Amino acid sequence: MSDAVVPHKTEVSAPRARSSSGGWFKRAIESDLFYSFRRSRLTMVAAVVTALFFLLAILASLVAVQNPFDPAQLQLMNSRIPPLWTADGQSPFLLGTDEQGRDVLSAILYGMRISLVVGVLGVVFSGALGIMLGLIAGYFGGAVDSLIMRIADVQLTFPAILIALLVNGVVKSVFGNRLDAMSMLAVLVVAIGLSFWVQYARTVRGSVLVEKNKDYVAAAQLIGLPAPVIMLRHVLPNTTGPILVIATINLALAIITEATLSFLGSGMPDTMPSLGTLIRIGNNYLFSGEWWIVAFPGIALAALILSINLLGDWLRDALNPKLR
Repeated sequence: MSDAVVPHKTEVSAPRARSSSGGWFKRAIESDLFYSFRRSRLTMVAAVVTALFFLLAILASLVAVQNPFDPAQLQLMNSRIPPLWTADGQSPFLLGTDEQGRDVLSAILYGMRISLVVGVLGVVFSGALGIMLGLIAGYFGGAVDSLIMRIADVQLTFPAILIALLVNGVVKSVFGNRLDAMSMLAVLVVAIGLSFWVQYARTVRGSVLVEKNKDYVAAAQLIGLPAPVIMLRHVLPNTTGPILVIATINLALAIITEATLSFLGSGMPDTMPSLGTLIRIGNNYLFSGEWWIVAFPGIALAALILSINLLGDWLRDALNPKLR
């Protein structure tokens, strides 16, 4: 009698726990937002252009042939040199030089860094202020809500650039010419932030009025959570979609506002120019034949604003549940 053959028992291993990094990455790839992004070639191009601008601004000190903010690297003998591909062009000035001998490409890279810093910080400041006031107005209601919303309504009657000019003028009247370049940058951030907080406040207030009547807020109140915890931990995450759209669109508006202030002479000084300052300087030489001094900073500013606006339009449509 032969021995019975016992089939080999396959060991069943425990399912592997997926890593948190792989999990969120896979969810991001499979999300509707990423699918909508892949379907729009224009949005992908805009994202690449925006990322390229940010990367060039961050690496400006490595990419630029000179530091346009360092007077020791500037030579007046190199002033008003045309772009490299023209008959009178000289290396290494690819886009030519301005009246101070600054390489236009280097000035654009460094100026773009300042414009992006002012725009990003202005959006962060206005977003933080608007979100805080919107949460307070929507959650508490009553007289607090009426006061905040009436202030917002009054500010909406004035253009954002006028608010920024007013704040800028008040600061300059108090401190005069004692402000250095970094202090002027901080003034621009505050001026732009005070110009755009209303959109955040009104949007967050509307979302909070809807969310605060739901069961999870009542349960949080029942267990005794304080109001700031309920607003920040439970109510605010449900309003991130509209906030993200507003922040993206306001980034372009903040950069335009900074460029407008600098063009009007109320922004960054000539010693540390932003894109708006470069356009103002180049505008003085437009009719004398040195067109490249104003043309290339203007093109860079227009391309940056267009790419950010395209991203904002796509994000608004992608996060709109009615369009899904």
